[in-house]
Amino acid sequence: MTSTPALTPESFGPATALRCRECGTDYALGAAYSCAECFGPLEVAYNFGTVTREQIAAGPQNMWRYAPLLPVAPWVADEPNLNPGLTKLIKADNLARALGMTGTLWIKDDSGNPTHSFKDRVVAVAQHAARRLGRTTLACASTGNLANAVAAAAARAGQTSVVLIPSNLEAGKTITTATYGGTLLAVEGNYDDVNRLCSELIGESITDTWGFVNVNLRPYYAEGSKSLGFEIAEQLGWRLPDQVVIPVASGSLLTKVDKAWRELTSLGLVDEKEYAVFGAQATGCNPVAQAFREGLEVVRPVKPNTIAKSLAIGNPADGPYALDAARRTHGAIDDVTDVEVVEGIRLLAETEGVFAETAGGVTVAVLRKLLASGALDPAKETVLINTGDGLKTLDAVADVVGPSAIVKPSLESAVDALDTLARSN
Repeated sequence: MTSTPALTPESFGPATALRCRECGTDYALGAAYSCAECFGPLEVAYNFGTVTREQIAAGPQNMWRYAPLLPVAPWVADEPNLNPGLTKLIKADNLARALGMTGTLWIKDDSGNPTHSFKDRVVAVAQHAARRLGRTTLACASTGNLANAVAAAAARAGQTSVVLIPSNLEAGKTITTATYGGTLLAVEGNYDDVNRLCSELIGESITDTWGFVNVNLRPYYAEGSKSLGFEIAEQLGWRLPDQVVIPVASGSLLTKVDKAWRELTSLGLVDEKEYAVFGAQATGCNPVAQAFREGLEVVRPVKPNTIAKSLAIGNPADGPYALDAARRTHGAIDDVTDVEVVEGIRLLAETEGVFAETAGGVTVAVLRKLLASGALDPAKETVLINTGDGLKTLDAVADVVGPSAIVKPSLESAVDALDTLARSN
């Protein structure tokens, strides 16, 4: 077993401990993810000190500008990594008009990250923790985007990677992960089977030097999602929107955006204001939305059956905390059918030129549903988060889009086709 490098007071920046989210017990920073007292999940606790807007603005043009607010050392940007972050915040006037919204609508488009999803953010923080804790192999259980991010980040840093995915994953995500190199294991089962297998592997000697980014490094990994919330606030001129719509898989992204905004408020980096957090799921895997509708505080596991495979986590670890965030902020969590998911993908592409993967289609379609039900105010400033690139999930729209017409290579044939199309529109 490789020895763990000596940790210094700056190894994890402002992070001070791992704290149980249930009973509040503190543990030393290390490769741990559950409380020994109550088995609750651990998350990073901090002592931030003074952090200013000027300090952040002077940082690098990527997520590491927020290093003073993350569990990372000051020198994190100097280590080989994919340097994700600072993706576009797009003013979506066309989509707003199509949905009948009078307030400003923004799309935070995280498909612009190095492997085209927000998962590059969480992996970057987990990779930093792996280095500090002597973990030389990056590993994960994944529904696809995380597989891409882990394999690519490991390749960039000269590390090995081991990625486990469901065997029925979209071809685009499987092929890209394999292309980055490393070991790729396709498991005959769903994500929950894959995640359970990873948890079991942690007890084997073969994995002594592995850092499972979303298992034994999960407290650090999850904090990477805060950078998305930090960016939205900074890109809006250091203020918070009224409403945000976020896709829900494990529920971690939703809870961490909310945590980011609460931290910015407590540090005086943004003015305190009320905002509403909304979550989006697919009906074929909607345990959190179902619990929200039924007024439950716990989430009952389901067996996923949806084209939105990146959200297909039937037993979401952060589901109860996502429920709490939505209720505390007077938001909601809802779900839409696969047909509506495809409609959401097309609507976003046709109005704003943003081609989202299925998770983005879920988020757009849930936004439309929330507007129709009156749960979301069409006059308030709203941010919609797109987490990934539609080129990864082409199968979702392959049967409903295609050429407008097939013509012969002649002017007459082209003109006839264009005339016919014009008459039909």
